[in-house]
Amino acid sequence: MPIVPDTKNWTWVLERACPECGFDPDAIDYRDVPRLTREAIDVWRQVLAGDGIEARPDDATWSPLEYGAHTRDVFRIMLARLNLMLVLVDPELLNWDQDETAELQNYRAQDPARVTAELAAAGNAIAEAFELVPDADLGRTGRRTDGSRFTVETLAKYFVHDVVHHRWDVTRERAVSVA
Repeated sequence: MPIVPDTKNWTWVLERACPECGFDPDAIDYRDVPRLTREAIDVWRQVLAGDGIEARPDDATWSPLEYGAHTRDVFRIMLARLNLMLVLVDPELLNWDQDETAELQNYRAQDPARVTAELAAAGNAIAEAFELVPDADLGRTGRRTDGSRFTVETLAKYFVHDVVHHRWDVTRERAVSVA
């Protein structure tokens, strides 16, 4: 059974703490993002090596395997968006339908070992890309087709909330070290 699509505009996480996962955008510095991304990769390695990762906890929630495949794709999509923002002037960032992707790519049936390897590679690539951005480029802009505007810095915070939140989705760990 397909999951009910999430139609929320999650850009509010740039303005206030997330009541579910505890992510606080004011507690995160841009330079924390690569470390938090790599920490998430380590958590995903453990989660995806576990038992029962294909099982959904209920009809409205993805399985850990589906969340892992989605997180891998978040790493890939956000890296592409970051690159566009660094190369082009105020590019339009096309909509990505995560629920459609989950169905088309059959996240639920993907090989956990392959998802783990691809997630780690994509996560390390975006962590390194964020590390390489000079401070002078943090204000470069991009805009989603829904009108949401980002700077490189706010894109990084929006991105890392997704990473932290999906970690919470599968572990229920709210603690995020930012120091």
